[in-house]
Order: sequence, then structure tokens, then C-alpha cells
Amino acid sequence: MNDELIYGIHAVKAILESDPARFIEVYILKERDDDRVLPLLKQLIKFSIPTQKMGRKVLDTKCDGASHQGLIARVKLGRQYNENDLSFILNGKKNPLLLVLDGVTDPHNLGACLRNADAAGVCAVIVPKDRSAKLNAITRKVAVGAAESVPLVRVTNLARTMRTLQEKGVWFMGTAREALLDIFQSKMTVPLAIVIGAEGNGMRRLTRETCDELISIPMAGSVSSLNVSVATGICLFEAIRQRRC
Repeated sequence: MNDELIYGIHAVKAILESDPARFIEVYILKERDDDRVLPLLKQLIKFSIPTQKMGRKVLDTKCDGASHQGLIARVKLGRQYNENDLSFILNGKKNPLLLVLDGVTDPHNLGACLRNADAAGVCAVIVPKDRSAKLNAITRKVAVGAAESVPLVRVTNLARTMRTLQEKGVWFMGTAREALLDIFQSKMTVPLAIVIGAEGNGMRRLTRETCDELISIPMAGSVSSLNVSVATGICLFEAIRQRRC
């Protein structure tokens, strides 16, 4: 497929601002003529992007009942990043911050992690080609625009990509419940990649073994783990805090 459906005001707005040439057609709920949609409609007209007004039932059918906020767009596929793009992405970055997600298969979690990554100024989010959520309409909607601003790099062999970046001076810090060192004791001011594993299972064995260091998030309550996106946000913003001190 050379095109995809996206939905939600933030997702549509993000692509409209970054690459309007990707739009093929936009479907808008008949009843939506409010202050959030009208500015987007003016931009769509400005770029001569075809639009259609439709009833809610038709829109619901197009996105399988997902929450579309009265706005669905059919767009050309965006750029797909792989391991060969990492050198270009990191070029000129003196103290890069990267995020690695190993085994995160829920598109909602991926979208939330992309949103965290954008807020923290992450250079790229790296995921394995297999056993990883797709960058689909759900991911883009949850990411509220971050899917267009943060490169999502899919790599064939995660451990090999990690070793390549280690040779370039990137320190890999993986999260593990049993790690004796917690994030507040760690040093996150170096060129860094934070590695987050799947909720429950954590990182795969080879990913864990390739990390330079393992850290934990201190837990005071009765729950054994945090949601992936919550853990990601805590780790990324601890890195930001340390880098600003």
C-alpha cells in the first residue's frame, strides 16, 4: 500500500504543517465547523487538497469506529527510517538522547512514547523491525503530532544497531526491575540511549546483555511495574533534569 488513513485533529494538523504534499483527500464531519476545524479547512483549501463533508456513520465506518474527532485524511506514506539513517540523524549532535523500545507492540503505547520523546527532545526512537507496534492511525492520533517530528527508526537487528552506536560513543542504559542502580543515581549527561522493554516481560535477553548499564525506577507501592509510556517519560525527563543541572 502506498497510502494510509490518519484521523484526529492533531495528527492531520501535524502532517499539514510538515508535508502537505502527502495529502490525497480529507473527509470532514458535516457538523464540524468550529474554531478547531475551520483553520485546518482554510489550510486545506489553500493547498488545493480535496475535501468531502460526510455523516458520522460514514466516518465511523472508514476508521472502524475509532475516535476520529470528525476529521479523517487519506495520505501518502511518509518517510520510513532504518538503521542506515542513524548516521545522518545523529550528525552534528554533540550530546544526543535516544530512546529504544524493545517489544512494545501496543500502538497506543508507541504513540504515547513518541509524544514523550518529542517533549524531551529525543533525536530518534529506535524499534526492532519485528515485534513492534506499527506507525498507524492509532499511533499517530495518540502521538498528537509527534509521529511527524520524531524519526521512528526500524532496525533489522537491534543488538547489532546498539553495538554500532556504542562504537560511536553512545551509552546504552536499559531499564530492569532488579537493577541495583536507580535512575536518580545514574549519570545521564553523556550521549545516551535509554532502553525500555515490553510491559511485564521487559527487554529481550540479547538487548539486555548489550546494554552498558541497567537501571531501575524506584517503586514504593504494591504494583510491580509501570505502563511503558509512563516509565519512558520518567526516564527521559530525569535525563533532561540532569543535563540542565
